[in-house]
Amino acid sequence: MTARETTIEEDKAYSLAGLFDMSLAPVYGEGFAQAHRRLLELLHKRGACIRDLCLSDPSNDKRRIEHTKGGLLADAYNWILDHPQYVQWRDNSQRRMLWIRGDPGKGNTMLLCGITNELKNQLAERDGLSYFFCQASDARINNATAVLRGLVLLLIDQQPSLTLHIQQEYDRFGKKLFEDENSWFALSNIFTRMLQDASFRRAYLIIDALDECVEGVDRLLDLIGQTTHVSTKVKWLVSSRNWPSIKEQIASVDDHDEVSLELNADAVSWAVRVFIQHRVLQLSTQKSYSKDLQSTVLRHLYTNANDTFLWVALSCQYLSKVPVWDTVSKLKRLPPGLDDLYAQMWKHI
Repeated sequence: MTARETTIEEDKAYSLAGLFDMSLAPVYGEGFAQAHRRLLELLHKRGACIRDLCLSDPSNDKRRIEHTKGGLLADAYNWILDHPQYVQWRDNSQRRMLWIRGDPGKGNTMLLCGITNELKNQLAERDGLSYFFCQASDARINNATAVLRGLVLLLIDQQPSLTLHIQQEYDRFGKKLFEDENSWFALSNIFTRMLQDASFRRAYLIIDALDECVEGVDRLLDLIGQTTHVSTKVKWLVSSRNWPSIKEQIASVDDHDEVSLELNADAVSWAVRVFIQHRVLQLSTQKSYSKDLQSTVLRHLYTNANDTFLWVALSCQYLSKVPVWDTVSKLKRLPPGLDDLYAQMWKHI
């Protein structure tokens, strides 16, 4: 390829705009200084738009959630990568949606964190990937509008030219575009246009814990269903508890599949055992357990976990604060089952 240099000075600014995936209308004769000034104004507007859009960065939320849950362990989620329903959703253009459902603490979030990481490594350059992890206790990430803001933010981060779909309306309304009573409707239109954009060959969209979207989950599920008809490039992966209300709405989405964690109990049980081994090894290193004590803790957790990741995580978190000499006594008082464990922890508090 032959290097070329423009003889029109303002073309340098117009070329820079192209490198930033921005459109700067040429005004020949304005000179480089004026063209450069207009480019800086566009960059400033884009930066302001993205800052106001970003209520929370989903990539940071994901890292925080992984850390809170004790770290992401590949052996605890690898089984889903070979599951027929997952493989079909990932590779078959006709399968538009996959719902992973399970009771509390069964590892939905760990599965979706793992899937997200795997997709990042596997997708082609022109494939898009956006994700959001809902948490009911956090007002920044527990409603449908916040979900859309997060999904749009990551799509723009991967393909800056998509900012054009939002910039014009932001220039008119400013930050209010994302925060007033009409935000959902404005953002859903913008989001739909982005998904129809030719920039992506295919767009994989992931939402974890729909049941923790405490405001607007119905309209979020409606939008998911609509987008599967609007664009053949869209693939949705969602997770939630086994709520009838969510099941009813998802059932109306064409070409969708389901993975029930209860119906894959053997895989979940194996993953929980691997998770227990990992956490007890961490405890042993941190607390300098003897081999006998390590074996005692392992046996108790194996027996009482009831194939529930959250029970294991909470129990290990509790044991990390217990003196080594008192470990066996406190271990025996750990009740099986999440409800009883919650009750004991609350009583202790």
